[in-house]
Amino acid sequence: MAIPSDTIKAVTAALYERSLKRVPEDTKAALHSLNLAERNETAKHTLRIMLKSAEAAERNEHFVCSDAGIPVYFVRVGAQAQFQGSVRQAITQGFDELVATITPPLLPHVTNPLTLERGYKGKSMPIVTFDLVDDCDFVEITCSPKALGSGRWAALEIFSFPDLHTIEKFVMETVIKAGSQPCPPVVIGVGIGGTFDYAAKMAKEATLRPIGSTHEEAMVAAMEQRLTRAVNATGFGPMGTGGDATALAVHVNYAAGHGFTPVAVAFNCWINRRTRARLFNDGRVEWME
Repeated sequence: MAIPSDTIKAVTAALYERSLKRVPEDTKAALHSLNLAERNETAKHTLRIMLKSAEAAERNEHFVCSDAGIPVYFVRVGAQAQFQGSVRQAITQGFDELVATITPPLLPHVTNPLTLERGYKGKSMPIVTFDLVDDCDFVEITCSPKALGSGRWAALEIFSFPDLHTIEKFVMETVIKAGSQPCPPVVIGVGIGGTFDYAAKMAKEATLRPIGSTHEEAMVAAMEQRLTRAVNATGFGPMGTGGDATALAVHVNYAAGHGFTPVAVAFNCWINRRTRARLFNDGRVEWME
């Protein structure tokens, strides 16, 4: 059997809609934990409002935030997966159908960067990246829409043979420059090494990791812990109200490279938009988040 393009179309549309109307379970749990530990009463009140907003949006099938962002998909293709029809076209058609049917309607956030014209269509939209995975007979699709608050403050710098202090200093400088604009508490992804483009990809993928997970290498896990403590010590707090809860998590990915070392930092806002599904050759669809 092969995965029909109509299934891809339907699943990608549903993933985008789910990401706008639901906060992931691990994120709600993390917000609850931050609220229990928070010492600032205004911050605690803000975290409670976030949790109530998440519950109300899911209950009433409304958007958690009015900025629906733009559709971004990460597609992991199993080497044994089979397709029936065009994959890229199916994702585009899924977005078009969602635009026409979703309630409440989407705002026209897709923007031509040269003319600033806004609408629902554009070059290379939706944004899709593909990776091949050995020994799998399924396709895993993750949707993580990017909106203004978290998208605006991502940053990348290239260093020559940096030490850990230099890398962590750049991460913190990026966080401090962003302040409360990415709508904290945020998930921060850091990509280190590789090339210019690959570091940015690693940073974005790092934001997609489950909250509470740690890197398998002890040195990197320790870096994640240091950075999480440092970010929460800035005092920005939820939505900039002050307090201890500025980061839900800091996740780090790295790759070997040359002596020049790119370091990229990406943010996901407190909603932590991230939905995922697996499509199997036998027709099954497994909704993961």
